[in-house]
Amino acid sequence: MLAIIIPYYKFTFFEATLDSLAVQTNQRFKVYIGDDASPESPNDLLEKYQRKFDFEYHRFEENLGGTSLTQQWERCIALSSNEEWIMILGDDDVLGENVVEAFYANLLEIEEEGINVVRFSTQKIDDEGKFISETYYHPRIENSVDFLFRKTRSSLSEYAFKKEQVLKIGFKNFSLGWYSDILAVLEFSNFKNIFSVNTAKICIRISNKSISGNDFNLELKTKSTFDFYYFLLSKKSNLFSEKQKRELFSRISKSYLNDKKKINYFFKISIICFKNNDFHQYCNFLLSVFRSLKISLNKLKI
Repeated sequence: MLAIIIPYYKFTFFEATLDSLAVQTNQRFKVYIGDDASPESPNDLLEKYQRKFDFEYHRFEENLGGTSLTQQWERCIALSSNEEWIMILGDDDVLGENVVEAFYANLLEIEEEGINVVRFSTQKIDDEGKFISETYYHPRIENSVDFLFRKTRSSLSEYAFKKEQVLKIGFKNFSLGWYSDILAVLEFSNFKNIFSVNTAKICIRISNKSISGNDFNLELKTKSTFDFYYFLLSKKSNLFSEKQKRELFSRISKSYLNDKKKINYFFKISIICFKNNDFHQYCNFLLSVFRSLKISLNKLKI
């Protein structure tokens, strides 16, 4: 059976999320709502859905998402029972009415292929629920490493994960959960295949109340971006081709150049190069640093 986990904090769009669960054409799922000590109680709203779908609500007395979003996800997952698959649905995102039905329609093939990560098509919506992007479709079966290098978007809400993988591996605790979901896709799939269900869609809300929809915490986002690529290069480099490693190195270098105040980033990148005996890459990195410093100095003179 499928568990839908909702780490709850924001009330503003929560009713739309619940409405999308109530109208699912297949009701073979259970919802677990973990209230992260929100100042906006959803109790009155939840009364409206008591007989519309199966759910459990639990209020945590201590806010955790403010310091570690991934730990909030994990304690909400711990509320679930013996379900084999889980989705972690944002409290502002919306399921298309056939998402659960489409999941079960493909489940036999998913399990025969030994796949641990399922992905649905997505479309961005704004505060008013209006579409603000095209629909994002994916190859039916795609290697998760290939997905990392394919230019596209991603959100935690659009995935279903084999629960045993989630419990065994867990989420990496990057600041704001930024890139924690991407790494989860890679690790939960064992850096192997993802199964895409393109016949059902999840709407991802982009608003000034969401982490991805505002420009706050840019420093923390930069840090998480760096930490993500550093983890891949320092812990998982054997899973990538030489070409892919060069691309990862380019991305982590760019992350450092966006915030050169972090001198420890410079040393971490240097260590990666020396460990891999990649002096050519290191020379290119140093040249990029010098060019960037020169541009900055010229701007100061002006």
